[in-house]
Amino acid sequence: MRLGNKVALITGAGSGIGRESALLFAKEGAKVVVCDLNGQAGEETVTMIRSSGGEAAFVGGDVSKAADVQHMIEFAEATYDRLHILFNNAGIFHADDGSVVDTEEAIWDLTININLKGVFLGCKYGIPALLRAGGGSVINTASFVALLGAATSQSAYTASKGGVLSLTREISVEFARQNIRVNALCPGPVETPLLAELLADPDRRQRRLVHIPLGRFGKAQEMANAALFLASDESSFVNGSTFVVDGGITAAYVTPE
Repeated sequence: MRLGNKVALITGAGSGIGRESALLFAKEGAKVVVCDLNGQAGEETVTMIRSSGGEAAFVGGDVSKAADVQHMIEFAEATYDRLHILFNNAGIFHADDGSVVDTEEAIWDLTININLKGVFLGCKYGIPALLRAGGGSVINTASFVALLGAATSQSAYTASKGGVLSLTREISVEFARQNIRVNALCPGPVETPLLAELLADPDRRQRRLVHIPLGRFGKAQEMANAALFLASDESSFVNGSTFVVDGGITAAYVTPE
């Protein structure tokens, strides 16, 4: 198994990419700490893992709150003794996030606090745990919009993911000699609950779809496969990377006439 004898903590594991990653990590031998603000969804993920013969435990919390994140890490170590993999995946995309001149300050603050501050706090409290375990892998969910402009205005989300990418690079350099690898997973548009409301609008859906060379949106399982590679020893020389899984958007991003 690719993650045998490993302990992984995944935030936002109650749905979407987080849930699919939790299921896959457990299938590959990891003990999984499922973290989510939605307790029912998180417990459902744990039940799914256990019903398939895997091992998992749930801890609730808000990734934008330091005390909650610290508790998540302490729970992981108390439950499974150590932590080897930290997947800072939790994030939001607010329906009212739009142009920089239209987005309300409250939406900006909420998005930055969860998407960027949440990653900061995960690393702040999680990396010491990885060091206590002798090293490990940190995966931070960024986005393809951290690399280029989005087809539709989403200023807070784009800024938050750009911050995640920059933070990932800096942390990867700081802890590389201490056997900690830190990489940013940059998905393209994925059919998950996070984008369900946005993609339900036919016009906005088409504006995104037209830019994807593969002609379809990504699947949460495909992002989980990428996260598995970054979590495993197969990526032992991958550090500080911008790991893009976007169906080719960043290779051929043009505005159609």
